[in-house]
Amino acid sequence: MILPWQQLSEEALEGLIEEFVTRDGTDYGEVESALAQRVAQVKARLQRGEAVLLFSESTGECAIVSKEALAKGRS
Repeated sequence: MILPWQQLSEEALEGLIEEFVTRDGTDYGEVESALAQRVAQVKARLQRGEAVLLFSESTGECAIVSKEALAKGRS
């Protein structure tokens, strides 16, 4: 289920984004950027509607997914 990011506390959202951007396999291109910068980039994508929070009721886990990837997964 898509979880509106606005329903999370600022602290919870920051923690979720930090976990996402520090996860193994997350690719930010050839140039490494600071954690704060990566968090700000993901938060901006959520605010612009380019990414969403997906919550799995069965596992209790939450993931950040681009709208483009979400659309491809549903087709």
